[in-house]
Amino acid sequence: MGLPRKLGQHFLVRQGTLEHLAAAACGENVPRVVEVGPGRGALTRHLLPRTDELHAVEIDRGLVASLHHNFENEPKFHLHLGDVLETDLAQWGSAVVTGNLPYYITSPIIERFLRLGPDFPQAVFLMQREVAERILAGPGSRNYGYLTVAVQLVCRVELVCHVPAAAFSPPPKVDSAALKFIRQPSAITNLPELLQFVGRCFAHKRKNLRNNLKPYFGNALDGSPEANLRAEQLSIQQFIQLYARLSATPAL
Repeated sequence: MGLPRKLGQHFLVRQGTLEHLAAAACGENVPRVVEVGPGRGALTRHLLPRTDELHAVEIDRGLVASLHHNFENEPKFHLHLGDVLETDLAQWGSAVVTGNLPYYITSPIIERFLRLGPDFPQAVFLMQREVAERILAGPGSRNYGYLTVAVQLVCRVELVCHVPAAAFSPPPKVDSAALKFIRQPSAITNLPELLQFVGRCFAHKRKNLRNNLKPYFGNALDGSPEANLRAEQLSIQQFIQLYARLSATPAL
């Protein structure tokens, strides 16, 4: 949302769904919200009664002008022109993050949220249903992949609702779903390195772990119970344990 239509802009217009998303993100009230791509301000109107301060990041200059006009008398509303992937979302302090995500940059925005840390305890994002199913997937399913593991290493994820294409204007060609990301207390201190490892495990989904990891760990996986498994067969905890074991073992 908040991008030229040719780049996949679809505005959520169903009021009941907008209110559902705002309630999932904020409950009765949260001190601060960061909204990604407010677009025409439809979700913004439902968020404002539930927060003391709303920072909206919008890249489309035409929409920014309209938002300025529509919310000029709303003291809680702070609008920022910019690319969310290049904006320091932590600059305004601890916040809940929410938004109707552009399909083509959904994963980078989610990964950006994962890196924000404990001052950002939760997010509610509306996204393509196919991406939501990947994030919710369990080990052994065809949807289980790098994004699944990256999210589930950091967050507990809940389905908020499914949203049909008819709830948007113009309607997209696919259905959508909203997910709630609840950041979990974590003892993981090496998340960037662990995520790099997970990415290597999934580099070639048809290959087993021995073949995917051989360039980085030599023959260290030989004889391991995971050697002939594919990455999609490992649980989150197994990724953590395997990385810890291999990191402590010199490549052979």
